[in-house]
Amino acid sequence: MRMKVFVIAALAFVSLVSVIDGSEHEAQLSEFVNDALFSSVSSKQPSQPQPLMVPITVINGAAAKGAVCLDGTSPAYHFHPGSGSGANSWLIHLEGGGWCNTIRNCVFRKTTRRGSFKFMEKTLPFTGILSNKPEENPDFFNWNRVKIRYCDGASFAGDSQNEANQLQFRGQKIWLAAIEELMSKGMQKANQALLSGCSAGGLASIIHCDEFGSMFPKSTKVKCLSDAGFFLDAVDVSGGHTLRNMFGGVVTLQEVQKNLPKSCLNQLDPTSCFFPQNLIQHVQTPLFLLNAAYDAWQVQESLAPHSADPSGSWNDCKANHARCNSSQIQFFQDFRNQLLNDVKDFSKSSPTGLFINSCFAHCQSERQDTWFADDSPLINDMPVAIAVGDWFFDRKTIKAIDCAYPCDTTCHNLVFK
Repeated sequence: MRMKVFVIAALAFVSLVSVIDGSEHEAQLSEFVNDALFSSVSSKQPSQPQPLMVPITVINGAAAKGAVCLDGTSPAYHFHPGSGSGANSWLIHLEGGGWCNTIRNCVFRKTTRRGSFKFMEKTLPFTGILSNKPEENPDFFNWNRVKIRYCDGASFAGDSQNEANQLQFRGQKIWLAAIEELMSKGMQKANQALLSGCSAGGLASIIHCDEFGSMFPKSTKVKCLSDAGFFLDAVDVSGGHTLRNMFGGVVTLQEVQKNLPKSCLNQLDPTSCFFPQNLIQHVQTPLFLLNAAYDAWQVQESLAPHSADPSGSWNDCKANHARCNSSQIQFFQDFRNQLLNDVKDFSKSSPTGLFINSCFAHCQSERQDTWFADDSPLINDMPVAIAVGDWFFDRKTIKAIDCAYPCDTTCHNLVFK
């Protein structure tokens, strides 16, 4: 198997730099990186089958419940009904897309699809774990599949407002309104359900995992999948804590602590309890962690952001890992070691699942090429889709952890241009 490389062209970045500085620049670059990562070169090849396009649905009566996007518009989701053996099975996928941690960048976010219904795409392709084709999604193709749109900026977990700037931080209410509506559409009769999410949505799937499980009778098989949601409280290249500072702003501004596990808050500060490494021990519902050991978003925005590297000495390396020197690669190896150490106890629990591949990637369940394709990334000859399916249906115990870079030749590594 040859290693595949996907090139992300940062054309939008040029105009971005001229209008945004400081933390707002980083928050919006995060937004750009997150979006760019979802579109691979292979998805544009004409030989690829056309994905299912699913229209948007506004959540009925959400505004009356205070469940609104940052700008006060109604939240939404995309739903494709199940059929046959999957008619009573439900997959709920939480959209990702960074966070906003200051008034300024939350105000900016209101002018994007990450903060307002007005700017959301009205149809979305369902690929990867959301695909309706058995050859692309062998275990979940005929389930009821839902993608809940992300427009609050705090991983569906905030509950506050800022009247002076007309900002509504209502992620928790959006989450509850969406689930309530889906329950009324038949999910309350589900015999099995999977809550998944990617990136900021992957963090949300950890935060809301037990809450999701509690909504079903004990007879329902309920599990959760976090894809690229394991954000580490790691030291950046300057010795600082870029991501901790950003998360601290998100938690304080949006009052996220209201919706974090009390068992964690009894031990740690609210910002620490927003980090998955401190959350996972408090999750009782079976949880699967899918993560690249060298997560491309964290490399760009947490480990070597511009604020930690103003001279740009990491620019070549973080754009293309092939250009990293030995000390830079060692920095990434230390990051991987921290990740493995943080999941060590989690992995000992029999209901949990792991797929940690040694790739420079991000969000591998949403993209068809990384979820299930002829040349998908593998650990022990097993692609992501089979690993997740085997775990969900209890066919196998899945604790798949790759050897360190550069051993994996099946990666679809992301290269920024």
